[in-house]
Amino acid sequence: MEDYNKVIESLGVRYIKAKNLVLQQPFTVRNSYDVGNNLILLHKGRITFGEEEQVVEEGEMLFIPGGRATKVNYGESSGKVITNDDLISNKDKFFHSNSDLDLIGDAEESHSFVSFEAKVFDSVNFFASLDVPAFLISNNSKLANLVIKVVEESLQELPGRERLITIYTENLVVEIVRYILKNKMFVEQLATNSTYFKDPRLIDLFNYIKENIGGDLSNKVLSNVANVSEDYVGQYFKMLTGINPQDYIEYQRMERAVFLLRTTKKSIRDIGKEVGYKDTAYFCRRFKMMFGIPAGKMRRRESAMNI
Repeated sequence: MEDYNKVIESLGVRYIKAKNLVLQQPFTVRNSYDVGNNLILLHKGRITFGEEEQVVEEGEMLFIPGGRATKVNYGESSGKVITNDDLISNKDKFFHSNSDLDLIGDAEESHSFVSFEAKVFDSVNFFASLDVPAFLISNNSKLANLVIKVVEESLQELPGRERLITIYTENLVVEIVRYILKNKMFVEQLATNSTYFKDPRLIDLFNYIKENIGGDLSNKVLSNVANVSEDYVGQYFKMLTGINPQDYIEYQRMERAVFLLRTTKKSIRDIGKEVGYKDTAYFCRRFKMMFGIPAGKMRRRESAMNI
């Protein structure tokens, strides 16, 4: 239990967005994907997910870890099959964003969701590091109420709004971790994840990568930070995290690029350079390979999401 308390205490939680959406037409997105973690509460209607089309019942929640592509069907029939790119570009054709507090939970074919970030020591995406698939959360009214509270606060311009959203989102993350532990889910992954707290050299690496995301992050540099040999640093990193350091670095660079695309007006070329890619064309190819959409469309994502 002590290790799990350390996990929770170390998590830096950041709210991204929350909405109440009403389905306009049935459809399936074959590779639903987001950098943030998404918790979806189904009010009325039908949602299925995964290749086996597991059903989400009304009142249940679907948790999709950040960075994990998942097949999701909205509505009673499969409807039109689209890509995540299609959904971003044409979201208003599939969902209506409800801003009426009285309709939350009452509208037919509707759900609420909260998108958030949860990072270990503000460096490692916790749920992504577990490498777990999307999963169902049932019989948890406390967690469902937190989703509704976040959505309600996001729709109102009241004093203390940001603070309450932060508090509710942090509570939401704790409840998800508790649900995983209570139901003995992903036991092996959680045990592996606890190694983050047993070797300070790994934390030094995470922090160095974060602070130097646009610089030289070769294994030679990392070996000096961790005080291990250049030949061993890759094996050392993978042994503790399950991934090799260069894959982790690329994910961190791309995540930073997404943040810059959403929050600044910097050119794609400048963003690529800032996160460590001298060749803009290569940066764009890797970006599309990772996220399934071009960097330019990711820049328009927020406006497309805020329908």
